[in-house]
Amino acid sequence: MAVFTRSPAFIALAVVLAVLGCAAAQQLSPNFYSKTCPKLATIVRQGMASAVRKEKRMGASILRMFFHDCFVNGCDGSILLDDTSTFTGEKGAGPNANSARGFEVIDAIKTQVEASCKATVSCADILALAARDGVNLLGGPTWSVPLGRKDSRTASQNAANSNLPGPGSSLATLISMFGNKNLNARDMTALSGAHTIGRSQCQFFRNRIYNERNINATFAALRQQTCPRSGGDSTLAPFDVQTPDGFDNAYYQNLVAQRGLLHSDQELFNGGSQDALVRQYSTNAAQFSTDFVTAMIKMGNLLPSSGTQTEVRLNCRKVN
Repeated sequence: MAVFTRSPAFIALAVVLAVLGCAAAQQLSPNFYSKTCPKLATIVRQGMASAVRKEKRMGASILRMFFHDCFVNGCDGSILLDDTSTFTGEKGAGPNANSARGFEVIDAIKTQVEASCKATVSCADILALAARDGVNLLGGPTWSVPLGRKDSRTASQNAANSNLPGPGSSLATLISMFGNKNLNARDMTALSGAHTIGRSQCQFFRNRIYNERNINATFAALRQQTCPRSGGDSTLAPFDVQTPDGFDNAYYQNLVAQRGLLHSDQELFNGGSQDALVRQYSTNAAQFSTDFVTAMIKMGNLLPSSGTQTEVRLNCRKVN
């Protein structure tokens, strides 16, 4: 039998790769931490339950944070990084500045996880679990979250600005931007149903409620009461006028009734390719839940590009 000896350089390289990780080598599994951090799911659930008890909106905020993480260089916890002298992170990007929230909730859960199993669970995985629990705690479905992500060692404000669809997006833009992430039009329409919970700022829907025609007049008048033509940019309104903090299919019923809050919401039901699916979801909550879970798992499988330096961060806000 041949005996292979490994040079010091080879061993050193192996150690570096083991420490940094390699994005391409990540194999996700719901059982990834079953032996190394068996209480993980319980810890995250308790943290999210506490946060949602204090403020129901937090379930939506964490779900949005996960989406904004995954769409920028994969689900790598990069959105959690504070700016440093060597890179400008994603928190100050247009889609996140003064709107991404809940970072302290992830910090608190991470502290509990570290106390239970030190230097084991990535911030990216904690965010993925927290997003699932936020949905479920507000009445939505639950699912097994594939785990084993690693945290990136950098973040990109430019990538956040260019990869996240804005509130004025057309249907074609939405289909294209989701398609760039290997998410098809059905996935996009199902994931948009996340807007069955959460709030938006007046500045993002002002043009719709004052200038667009494919909007229910009563609904527009209601939103105009708290969103003036000028000023009040940060005033909040619920995406779902029926059940603002309940995860259900009312979002799609709103679209059929021309009560979509954002231009990008109503684009899903405006004489285009997604009209039939929106109608289906509006009357079939079970189908929406099934498709939403499928799309969430697909989105959660987006990983950093091969060769990205990764690690398990000890503090979600900064690299080790």
